[in-house]
Amino acid sequence: MSTPTWDSHDPIETPPITPMGWVRVALRGTGLGTLVFGGLAVLLLIRLVERPIFGVDRPLTPYITQAVCRAAFVILGLPMLVRGPRMKVRGAVVANHSSWLDIFALNARKNVYFVSKSEVASWPGIGWLARATGTVFIRRDRRDAKAQLAVFEERLQHGHRLLFFPEGTSTDGARVLAFKPTLFAAFFSDNLMHDMHIQPVTVIYHPPEGEDPRFYGWWGDMGFGAHLIKVLAQSRQGKVELVYHPPVRVDAFPNRKSLASHLEAQVRGGHSRLAV
Repeated sequence: MSTPTWDSHDPIETPPITPMGWVRVALRGTGLGTLVFGGLAVLLLIRLVERPIFGVDRPLTPYITQAVCRAAFVILGLPMLVRGPRMKVRGAVVANHSSWLDIFALNARKNVYFVSKSEVASWPGIGWLARATGTVFIRRDRRDAKAQLAVFEERLQHGHRLLFFPEGTSTDGARVLAFKPTLFAAFFSDNLMHDMHIQPVTVIYHPPEGEDPRFYGWWGDMGFGAHLIKVLAQSRQGKVELVYHPPVRVDAFPNRKSLASHLEAQVRGGHSRLAV
């Protein structure tokens, strides 16, 4: 069962790219491509040694991912503002989802492993990167629930911080959708609930001056390539803000619905505030 993609009845206007914009696309695109795929090559080489020795554990390669993601924002000229302490204890992270840029932003500030729908594994480019960086792929099918629970338990017990987008789809960045409680069921297993914390994170995009507030949002049937080019072509970027809220214990909540509701409220509250 696939999750419906969120869409808007108010499309965003994208003006034609200027000649200087195309120059920026070429320069930034070359730099970003070299960084990402060069980093991927280094990661895969190290993983050849890391995997036989450490198995599921990844003591080295997540730092390559983090370095690449931080450098990506330098190439894009997109500043990042971070508020709140990152979680030190065992557990998972949840965030609202507005853009493919979320992956870079959340990886840049914390070693996390994303949980993604299974279709992403087959996407050219993005799928390769996701598999190499340890993404957990799931099918939203009740028949797979037991197998997915086993994967979650294994990864969490090895100290991996899994990151979920509980909205189930990306939006225009101007809203936070209701959190789906289904994925939180895994945290209430006997092996996890008394030892796990979950930290909510709000991702806020501030548009470039004079641009549509939804400038960085990627939703509906928007093509990845066209959206990437728009961001690369922008002369003066806006900024991305990450707000890390206090983590909560899973066993402080009676069930997955109450946990999902609390985390949603934290993320939504952070989204409604403005950066100083």
